[in-house]
Amino acid sequence: MEHDLDPIETQEWLDALASVVREEGNNRAQFLLKRLSDQVTDGGSDVPFAINTPFRNTIKLEDEPKYPGDNETERKIRAMIRWNAVAMVVKANKSGDDLGGHISSFQSSATLYDIGFNHFWRAPTETHPGDMIYFQGHIAPGIYARSYVEGRLTDEQLENFRREVDGKGLSSYPHPWLMPDYWQFPTVSMGLGPIQAIYQAHVMRYMENREKIDKGGRVWAFLGDGEMDEPESLGAISLAGRENLDNLNFVINCNLQRLDGPVRGNGKIIQELEGMFRGAGWNVVKVVWGRHWDQLFAKDKKGFMQKRMDEVVDGELQAYKSHGGAYTREFFFGKYPELADLVKDMSDEEIYRLNRGGHDPYKVYAAFQKAVSDNNGKPTVILAHTVKGYGIEAGEAKNMTHSLKKLSVDDLKTFRDRCGVPISDKDLEDGKIPFYRPSENSPEMQYIRNHRNNLGGYIPARRINAAEKIKIPGIETFEALTKESGEREISTTMTFVRMLSQLMKDKTIGDRIVPIVPDEARTFGMEGMFRQFGIYSPWGQTYIPQDKNQVMWYKEDIKGQILQEGINEAGAMSAWIAAATSYSTYNHQMIPFYVYYSMFGFQRIGDLAWAAGDLQARGFLIGATSGRTTLNGEGLQHQDGHSHILAGTIPNCITYDATYGYEVAVIIQEGMRRMVENQENVFYYLTTLNENYQNPGLVDDKMAEGIKKGMYLLEDGVKKGKKAVQLMGSGSILQEVRAAAEILRNDFDVQVDVWAVTSYNELTRDGLDIDRTNLLNPESKPKEAYVTKTLSKRRGPVISASDYMKNYANQIRKWVPQDYHVLGTDGFGRSDSRAKLRHFFEVDRHWVTVAALKALADEGTIEAKVVSQAIEKFGLDINKPNPMTV
Repeated sequence: MEHDLDPIETQEWLDALASVVREEGNNRAQFLLKRLSDQVTDGGSDVPFAINTPFRNTIKLEDEPKYPGDNETERKIRAMIRWNAVAMVVKANKSGDDLGGHISSFQSSATLYDIGFNHFWRAPTETHPGDMIYFQGHIAPGIYARSYVEGRLTDEQLENFRREVDGKGLSSYPHPWLMPDYWQFPTVSMGLGPIQAIYQAHVMRYMENREKIDKGGRVWAFLGDGEMDEPESLGAISLAGRENLDNLNFVINCNLQRLDGPVRGNGKIIQELEGMFRGAGWNVVKVVWGRHWDQLFAKDKKGFMQKRMDEVVDGELQAYKSHGGAYTREFFFGKYPELADLVKDMSDEEIYRLNRGGHDPYKVYAAFQKAVSDNNGKPTVILAHTVKGYGIEAGEAKNMTHSLKKLSVDDLKTFRDRCGVPISDKDLEDGKIPFYRPSENSPEMQYIRNHRNNLGGYIPARRINAAEKIKIPGIETFEALTKESGEREISTTMTFVRMLSQLMKDKTIGDRIVPIVPDEARTFGMEGMFRQFGIYSPWGQTYIPQDKNQVMWYKEDIKGQILQEGINEAGAMSAWIAAATSYSTYNHQMIPFYVYYSMFGFQRIGDLAWAAGDLQARGFLIGATSGRTTLNGEGLQHQDGHSHILAGTIPNCITYDATYGYEVAVIIQEGMRRMVENQENVFYYLTTLNENYQNPGLVDDKMAEGIKKGMYLLEDGVKKGKKAVQLMGSGSILQEVRAAAEILRNDFDVQVDVWAVTSYNELTRDGLDIDRTNLLNPESKPKEAYVTKTLSKRRGPVISASDYMKNYANQIRKWVPQDYHVLGTDGFGRSDSRAKLRHFFEVDRHWVTVAALKALADEGTIEAKVVSQAIEKFGLDINKPNPMTV
């Protein structure tokens, strides 16, 4: 209802509310409004309150805190940083190499970062854990520019921006792998910064509540308004609100532009985001207009300024800045005579200089201060209104500004003058474009030094290793898991759970283990851990669980060790990343195990997995119920035939497809030794199975070494005679390979060696490394790949079968010295029994047997009719469709 039927009554209500606010404060006013809403709802009406506030600053002018800094000195520092950021990108693109780079995003957010660096962000010290900053990826040149002014980076490094191959340059975006002592978090893959920041704050609170780290640290995430379209950007904000993560602040740079144009040309992105975050339980602080607007709002007694602000859309706001003061006078103020009258004594230049809130240090400081000291125990989002390409006349607020990488000499001179840096016309005309750093004794340098020293030191900075030294239990500790199971049938998933439980009880590392599951702990047989170790909850358990009288009841605890993240693979992976990098962020090593359906790992969260590699995460990803034919009954989207192929693309991800419990034990113990004891920058992906069968035992150290390298001899069956084959199997299909070996021996008089392959990826990496060594040492005796050395003295063709696509095993073809034949599960998964699925995908014992016989026939050892007889004996349909096509 827009028309006011009784303005006098309306004013009386407003006056009454204003009186409450004035005399009793905002909390009392909010309480009364809530009671009114409840009363109306109880009466059967649905009259919800708006989740948006007017399009204006959240913090009133009279409520702004006193600014603690020297604004003029900070302006000079900010100007020289802005100049260096532009100079770096422009110089990088003068060479003709088209290296790219981004000018505009940092120019729009320079004030936001400057306030943080000067007044808020603490470096870790002995008395403070430090703050974590997720810098917006495209503003990297601005952070380099500041570090250069601080003396942390050299001219040579800035000259080599985006020239990383020779080891002298600066990475294009925040990349810890490329700059391991500088950047903490990779953020430029849109959406990954927000979700990782939320779960970093979540894990920080988890570690604080478990008394693993000191309290006091904060997480700040800087984001772009266009980035908020990514599902990962907003998908986890409810967690932060629900858990009252007041250690988390989002700062969204609302310059109203994506890469190609306006974010919400026909609407208001700031208002849209306010509603989303407020509804999710966040504090929302809008920084819309700078202090130059304050006098206009003060002069407007009839509310036309606010009315016009609420009307205008983002596309118009962009145009006002792009087209200048006269355009703004006509199309913004000119809509109402009352507004035109407000600015009649202002020049067009003065109207153009009416600043937006994100460029006003007083407004930004007030917002940051409210976020850290007056947050009502909630996370805070600061929505800062800025201009993309601010200060660069060639691109300010223009649609093409994101791609702006080059400036003319005149444009550079104009920008230099605006920044006030002492660069000569001749230098610019000669194409030198110098960087600028003031003398060490200058007021600006002293100001920077004093402020950063007071805040604990310089950032960004990354800790490469934890200071602590930890000894991992030896493999003998897990003897119960490495010995044969006898008549007992057990799955590798259950072996893993038993090992995890044993590790969590270990006196040395037990409290460092972090089990993480999305919502499938019972599926994986982990419910026994609930009562013993507890599921982490920031509130503990405020209810009596339904299964309280059972042995394995559902227990939530503020000091719980298990992170149960709901049906949320991206969130669980983000929590794992935070725990897997705790050695760096908190100087405290944790050992996280993220357990999930293998199909919903790299396929669903591949970008986060790649970020984990960049972050140098250390921990275990456990792909349970793995393989195309193991998870019977589930169907196409649950059956994994490619996770190892995807995992193999990440250089520091070590992958294993285990068949037996002793393999699981060896792999996990070795992984802990490398990642925790030796602090190597690798992480492990291990697939486990829900299929029960008898397990042999670990024989000796040679077998253990073979497991780590990727393959070992399980059955030594080839002695003398012509008919010999080498069978290779992994994961669930190794059992079928062993059954095929028995058929070949008993029914076809073929001698068989059986090889257990734990990692085709590791074998491939070894082979590629050997090839490279031989390439670079042409006069030396060639070295042999592990596969080649292992198989070179064995007789007969080699047949490989796995529960993964043929590409997985095909990788090692080059280094297999015999004829090599691969069976795999190419095609979509489907629901049926394991036996039928393995027949359908042509990887069961009969298909392995036929493949072996065909290989012997191809080399002339047996007649082709023997293969035909086997096909008939096993009832294989030669007209069966290729499983890849159906």
